[in-house]
Amino acid sequence: MSNEQKGGITERVTIAGAELVGYVKSLIEEGNVRRLIIRKPDGDVLMEVPLAASIAVSGAFTLMAPVLAALGAMAALVAKVQVEIVRSDSDD
Repeated sequence: MSNEQKGGITERVTIAGAELVGYVKSLIEEGNVRRLIIRKPDGDVLMEVPLAASIAVSGAFTLMAPVLAALGAMAALVAKVQVEIVRSDSDD
């Protein structure tokens, strides 16, 4: 699901908890993601992660290591999660 909002494009995907860390790493590599919101299947927010679009990919993984560790621990506890992705506009 995807829709445009002021300041970016938002999409929401449901994935297995075991795939969460790999999926988030691939989103960081894309470089156009402003914010990630991890939710339970019922919509409750588990974690909200702001991302700076200007961070180089190599530096992003270093800075995001604690967040990725937390996501890994969370993924072990839940079967499915919804990931809400807020992307930068192409004009930015």
